[in-house]
Amino acid sequence: MQENAGDNVFTTMRTKYHVLSPVQKKIADFILAHSSEVILYSIGDLAAECKTSETTIMRFLRKIGFRSYQVFKVKMAQDITSGQPRSMIEDVRPHDGTGEIKAKVLMSTTQCIGDLKTILDDETLSHVVDLMVKAGRILFVGLGATGLIAADAFYEFAKLGLSAHVSTDPPIMNILAAHATGEDLMFAVSHSGRTREILNCVRLARENGVKVVAITSYGDSPLTEMADFVLLSSTNDTEYRSDAMLSRIVQMVIIDILYVSVILKLSPQSLENLKRSQNAVQRGR
Repeated sequence: MQENAGDNVFTTMRTKYHVLSPVQKKIADFILAHSSEVILYSIGDLAAECKTSETTIMRFLRKIGFRSYQVFKVKMAQDITSGQPRSMIEDVRPHDGTGEIKAKVLMSTTQCIGDLKTILDDETLSHVVDLMVKAGRILFVGLGATGLIAADAFYEFAKLGLSAHVSTDPPIMNILAAHATGEDLMFAVSHSGRTREILNCVRLARENGVKVVAITSYGDSPLTEMADFVLLSSTNDTEYRSDAMLSRIVQMVIIDILYVSVILKLSPQSLENLKRSQNAVQRGR
């Protein structure tokens, strides 16, 4: 296992929170809430505070990418010094007033978007943008709430004059995949990465040599194993706000990053195409 020394340790704990066991979540909660004290603890001290064993602490560390407790503490101390936000956002409570609800929702959303700085790989983004510019067709697929993300992405990239297509209906998805070629690019949007219909569509596309980009919240899902490129929208859930709800916001930000990158890559032709699209919309009103 490679040490997770490059990523912010607090972001890593937040973005991997949903794959932790209940005991591991308690460990993460304690570290996030008491990080300044934990950097002074021995592994035995931390185990005692979390009412668990040293073996369980080590399992938790391996889950977030560390082999050594000492390396984990050093990295945590460095990240504290950098001023990165450390704690999980406090959950909304039944007695909270409107102002408190607003503050907590805004904070959790801001934090999840900020975590993209760590979990979105720049090199992967660049590869995906290059593929989009060169693709014969760009196919967006998604179901339910993620279908809305796929549809919005189609709308944005179609305005740039790219050959974009979208489907949120499983039979149509499969038809698109069955007739796709190695010149095409598919974006599969799925929060869980386990939706059977999306996986079937991706499987068909891969059989035809189509490159697949997964936009998903779960890095250890079947979809990420099948995809050529993965853009993670990982978030953590709270009692009153599911991680699926937050992930949709984060996925929209990912689409926006790709959109701006493609515009700059195609400029000035993209700006001309965008103007033509806007004029066409105005004429229809």
